Amino acid sequence: MFRKSTDKRVAAFFADGLEECEGLVVCDLLFRSGIPCDKVSITSNRSVTSSHQVTIACDRSIGDADFSFEDYDVLFLPGGMPGTKNLRACERLCDAVVAHARAGRDVAAICAAPSILAELGLLEGRRATSNPGFQDVLAEHGATVLQDPVVEDGNLVTSKGLGTAIELGIALTRRVLGDEAVEALKGKIVYNG
Repeated sequence: MFRKSTDKRVAAFFADGLEECEGLVVCDLLFRSGIPCDKVSITSNRSVTSSHQVTIACDRSIGDADFSFEDYDVLFLPGGMPGTKNLRACERLCDAVVAHARAGRDVAAICAAPSILAELGLLEGRRATSNPGFQDVLAEHGATVLQDPVVEDGNLVTSKGLGTAIELGIALTRRVLGDEAVEALKGKIVYNG
């Protein structure tokens, strides 16, 4: 059962071809911590199909009449292919990510998705990480590429891939709720890292 612990909200943007576990693991950890997190389809269809042919029912769509990016404190982009390409092709989402980041609000991306932040000019002069296959894109756009599982540079949070999704969920929980909530979350998921 979901027990809300904050008024802050996270939007996780799901596109066809996403890496489902990267998206769902992070959403699960936020849910367990009591952080409202909507799975948001980037098309008018609330159902998306992952790169592994898993169908996911989203809570919202950016096509919903009452949908507003401004309702969220954190915007999160899961990776996967061709999911990352589909996120990058969504102009409305990319415009919102730029506006959100430039306003000092939190933006998180994992695996291939940090390449979107790089291409949008958000990682220039910033520390970041991504899936090793996309780190050249980050470097080409002026990022200092690190090999940490999760890199936090100001309001931008990047992570390497599915194997680091738990660490990303923990980092986002810490940013929203603090260290005490992180320790409670680690107990709930029997985390030994």
